[in-house]
Amino acid sequence: MIGEKHRDYYAGGLVALLGVGAAVIAFRYNIGSLTRMGPGFFPFYLGIILAILGAIIAATNFFEVAKGPPAPGMIPKVDPHSAMQTKPDWRGWGCIVGGVLAFIFLAESAGLIAATFSCVFIACWGDKTAKLRDSALLATGITVFGVLLFSYVLKVQIPIIRGF
Repeated sequence: MIGEKHRDYYAGGLVALLGVGAAVIAFRYNIGSLTRMGPGFFPFYLGIILAILGAIIAATNFFEVAKGPPAPGMIPKVDPHSAMQTKPDWRGWGCIVGGVLAFIFLAESAGLIAATFSCVFIACWGDKTAKLRDSALLATGITVFGVLLFSYVLKVQIPIIRGF
C-alpha cells in the first residue's frame, strides 16, 4: 500500500508518465506548426504539459517529505484517515454524469445552446449549496461563451439551434 507521505509523489509520477506516453504516441503523427496544425499537434503538446505538471507535483512532494515533519504546534493535528471515512458524494457524481449525458443527447437533437445550458445546469446541482438563480446564471454565461468560442471562433460543426 502506498504511504500517505508518498501518495502525491507517485501520483505526480503517474501523470508525468502518461504525459510522456501521450507525447511519444502523438509524435508518430504529423505535428505541423502553430499556423498549420497537424493531427499530432494538440496531443503532443498536451502530453508535454502533463509531463511537466506531473514532474512539478512529484518534485514538490519529494521536497516536502525531505524537509521532515513540521515543528510541533505549527500545524494543527488532523486525522489522516478522516477523509477516507466519509461516504462518496453520489449526488455530485450523478449530476456530473447526468450533465455530460444531457449534452451528448441534446447536442445532436436540440443544438449547442440547449446542450451546453443543460449540461452546466445539471452539473451545478451536484453541489448541495447550489441555488437555482446562481446555477442558471452560470449556465447562461458558459453557454454564451461556449457558443461564441465553438461556433464562431473554432467553427465546430454543431448547429447552434435545431428544432425537434
